[in-house]
Amino acid sequence: MQKHFSVTAVVLCALMAIAGTVSGRAQGGSDKAAIEALYKQFNDGFNKKDVSAIMAVYAPDVFVFDVIPPREYVGWDADKKNWEDLFAGNPGPISNTVTDLDITVVGPVAYTHFISTGTITDKDGKPTHVAVRTTDVLRKEKGKWLIVQEHNSLPVDLGTGQADMLSKP
Repeated sequence: MQKHFSVTAVVLCALMAIAGTVSGRAQGGSDKAAIEALYKQFNDGFNKKDVSAIMAVYAPDVFVFDVIPPREYVGWDADKKNWEDLFAGNPGPISNTVTDLDITVVGPVAYTHFISTGTITDKDGKPTHVAVRTTDVLRKEKGKWLIVQEHNSLPVDLGTGQADMLSKP
């Protein structure tokens, strides 16, 4: 009887471990889907110049290194002003796509990297084409993923000191 109980206990433990692994994969899949939706919301907001939609993906304590001065934006209000200033200074047509999105989820934290390729048009109608490299850190708070740290960059030709605005591989 005791041997039968031990075998049954081992089998039950194995089944529970397998179920936990499958559940973990499903959770990771749903987290990745939620993060993909976050970036779709961000990109849709960007293309509509909707600062509220953009800011909905950022945590209140967000920290951003951006491609435009100043060197850093600390906190939600500073990041929001950055977006408002960008759109105010570039009132013409705008378009953006997010490609090469790579997502890694580790519990309540995730990190991503992707390329934002787009065109922004200044007040004189001059378009600027740019491909920005972005790396984000996200945190899951109350069931919702938010960006807590962002680093945007452009490669720089060290010989000329000029940014490679199209950031080709």
